[in-house]
Amino acid sequence: MIQVYGRKKCKTTRKAERFFSERRIAIQSIDLDAKPPGRRELELFVQVLSADALLDTDGAAYSRRNLAYLEFDAAEEIAGDASLLRTPIVRNGRDLCVGDDPAGWARIAGARA
Repeated sequence: MIQVYGRKKCKTTRKAERFFSERRIAIQSIDLDAKPPGRRELELFVQVLSADALLDTDGAAYSRRNLAYLEFDAAEEIAGDASLLRTPIVRNGRDLCVGDDPAGWARIAGARA
């Protein structure tokens, strides 16, 4: 099952959901505001993609916390605050992609079981 982690108000998350829906591929949508990823999920995300790829440096949470001016461990910050995650995160097992990545979505759609 393909999982799409995102936020209801995120345009890119809706774009990813629409991508799979147009291809009649069933997905499981997970709202990060209602249910942030668990510790093991975050460890997988960081292991496969890297913490820097997951960090939304253009987001409001990043600027609100002034992280542009601080030295910090991205993985620890993301674990403490899921609003720092870049969305959507599309997952099929250990195959992941993050952000506006139609090529990655197509790869994951082709690899679904």
